[in-house]
Amino acid sequence: MFAPGAGPAPDPAGAHHERRIRSFTPRRSRVTVAQRAALRRLWPRWGVDVDGLHVLELEKLFDTLPPDAPVVCEIGFGMGEATAEMAAADPDTGILAVDVHTPGQGNLLRLAERDGLTNIRVANGDAIILLCEMLHPGALSGLRVYFPDPWPKKRHHKRRIVQPEFLDLAARALKPGAPLHLATDWEPYAEHMLEVLTAHPEFANTAPGGGFAEKPPERPRTRFEGQGLHKGHTVRDLLFRRV
Repeated sequence: MFAPGAGPAPDPAGAHHERRIRSFTPRRSRVTVAQRAALRRLWPRWGVDVDGLHVLELEKLFDTLPPDAPVVCEIGFGMGEATAEMAAADPDTGILAVDVHTPGQGNLLRLAERDGLTNIRVANGDAIILLCEMLHPGALSGLRVYFPDPWPKKRHHKRRIVQPEFLDLAARALKPGAPLHLATDWEPYAEHMLEVLTAHPEFANTAPGGGFAEKPPERPRTRFEGQGLHKGHTVRDLLFRRV
């Protein structure tokens, strides 16, 4: 679809990493002309393939920000509207947004260029490989996972990204005191998230009295959130910090 180096690779990790249980299913949907143009034009400058072969130097990646600028990682950004809104509201913080959805990658790059947002970098590939292989310990000042796939069928629960093993990787990548912010509109998944986070020794709940947190004003409503609310679902936020 793209010339080498001109766009996201179809399988950046390739055979370099064993095939594990994946928490995502690549969505095959049409890439618009505008999205394709944004990918061709901006990927060489603002795109990162998650190949697991090198460690990212975030100061170099976010070369438009001061060397000590905080960087947060957002896992799964959909079409990128909420990500762009958060980047515009906090231009001094870098956002490393990772997803496998090509139309969303193109759309987020398009929005960043349109709105003059130089604090967004788009990563293509498996977020687990990114956390495990491509970030220095304590590199991140925050981690966001908004409305991940709930995998509602019991036989698929092992595919849910929020598991104790994921939290181990998150704890490694986060600075002490950095927030881990999760949100979901699937109540059983929310309960599972709360259970595994509460049990993890390297995270502490910031909600008064424990339990779920109030939705922070800085988190915009996402497209997936709107769909869940339309169905009558209850949205739960979980806001923990790395101890």
